[in-house]
Amino acid sequence: MKLKILVIDDEESIRFTFEKFLVKKGYEVVTADKYDKAMDLIENSDFDLIFADIILDGKSGIDILRGVKDRNLNCPVVMITGAPEVDNAAEALRLGAFDYIPKPVCQETLLQVTKAAMEHKALVDEKEKYRLNLEAIFMSVKDAIITVDTNMFLIAVNEAAKNICDLSRGHIGEALSDFPRNCGGYCVEALEETIMEKSPVEIYRFECKHKHRPQQITTITTHPLINNKGLFTGAVLVVKDDTRLVGLEKEMKERRQLHNIIGKSKRMQEVYSIIESLVDVPSTVLVVGESGTGKELVADALHYRGERRLKALVKVNCSALTEYLLESELFGHVKGAFTGAISDRKGRFEVADGGTIFLDEIGDISQNMQSKLLRVLQEKTFERIGDSKSIKVDVRVVTATHQNLLEKIDRGEFRRDLYYRLKVVELNLPPLRDKKEDLLLLVDHFLNKFNKKFNKMIEGISTNVRKIFMGYHWPGNVRELENTLEHAFIVCNYRIITVDHISHFMEKFTKAKPYSVLSFGFKGNERARVLKALKMESGNKTKAACLLGMSRSSLHRKIKKHKIEIENQKTLEDGNG
Repeated sequence: MKLKILVIDDEESIRFTFEKFLVKKGYEVVTADKYDKAMDLIENSDFDLIFADIILDGKSGIDILRGVKDRNLNCPVVMITGAPEVDNAAEALRLGAFDYIPKPVCQETLLQVTKAAMEHKALVDEKEKYRLNLEAIFMSVKDAIITVDTNMFLIAVNEAAKNICDLSRGHIGEALSDFPRNCGGYCVEALEETIMEKSPVEIYRFECKHKHRPQQITTITTHPLINNKGLFTGAVLVVKDDTRLVGLEKEMKERRQLHNIIGKSKRMQEVYSIIESLVDVPSTVLVVGESGTGKELVADALHYRGERRLKALVKVNCSALTEYLLESELFGHVKGAFTGAISDRKGRFEVADGGTIFLDEIGDISQNMQSKLLRVLQEKTFERIGDSKSIKVDVRVVTATHQNLLEKIDRGEFRRDLYYRLKVVELNLPPLRDKKEDLLLLVDHFLNKFNKKFNKMIEGISTNVRKIFMGYHWPGNVRELENTLEHAFIVCNYRIITVDHISHFMEKFTKAKPYSVLSFGFKGNERARVLKALKMESGNKTKAACLLGMSRSSLHRKIKKHKIEIENQKTLEDGNG
């Protein structure tokens, strides 16, 4: 379609000249000699560009310009002016005119200005198209989306924010902190933290305590807003209403995940219930379990699901530091306290004030550190190394160990009074071998994780790998399973992980426990079991040996012993002759 131009001027010669030059260049031109006629045309037609004379029979081109702006029309307006009205032209530019053309009109100037105005309009149209598309997406999202500037003034809200947070587009421009809080105010606090720290905040499934929706449970995330120049301009808040999902989980009496803890077994349901009951209790918690069972994840869940989530969660591995370094790490030091102390340094307890500190491998700390930790738990005070001034803190303490602390107490290696201070509540995490019904759920979780990490599309594990995993006792627990699958992802270039991809793991598997092929559902005597395994693996002796839980040489002896013949021996043996 031809681009459409309106020329408004009370001089017929000017209208004629514009129309002649512009039509020759392929534009469609409409003319008007008066203000009223021009505004009627603008009301009833769409124009891509308007030329308007400054002086119009009692009105002015600036009145035309204001009319276009009042109607929010995306149409550039170029003023036509004589030399005496240059000041008026400058005023028109200030009010939003695209440009002005002086009389007498030069053809070359007219066409250059027209081209520039059309290019400008095309860019503005494209920008508006993207803006409208983004706004449509923004308004259609079912999660509440709220953006604020650095002073906590509302920039934008979507429709869902009305239902979830009682915020509407009418509140845009007002300070979010000034609104009456009909809820616990956690969203505002999360936004304030993001603006202060310029870092994201996530609070997973908490009760809003909303006045009008008392049972509402939401998950919120906040992120800093960075403009195209890399400057921090505010924050965005996303509120997801999880009320229905939580209700369904309670009805099913089975949760598959709590925070980042995975599992649906009865033992894990008990763990979830204990964690839920402890999130807002200040008591110390001792998490007990073998290495790799997820003790650190329990600390995460206790912190991020409770009232302390907006403060720091500080983690310390007590076994990784010497006694003196651990004391400095926990309590800090002042300048000159020891060689290398070149400045004052806060300890982890001070950093965690108002939040949570997680002390992993608590069973490894010395008697001296046990005494100092006991004092912190009893009095909630400590001194930095080299300083006599006491520092008071409010810290929730979560500790963990894979050791039997009662045995250490009997050997005189751990203080009994500290033990009972630490285990006001004890949470025992089951090993993976005692909750095998969770294994495949964990496998699916790690498949999703590693598909994203390695940009692959692995769909699952083979039946044989599944049987091997279910038959293994997993001394390294969930961490060992994760590491095994990560290795398999690295070497697997197919959609399914097979026994070939866990060859490094099979060595541990066969040494750990010589499972017979009966573990995989085979029946019959030894000869029948060997034949069955060979048939399942198409004669591949290495894979068949893995299934049988024996070495390749042992399988060779049994084949020879039972006089088993393998067809296509040259092709099948080990897949490579």
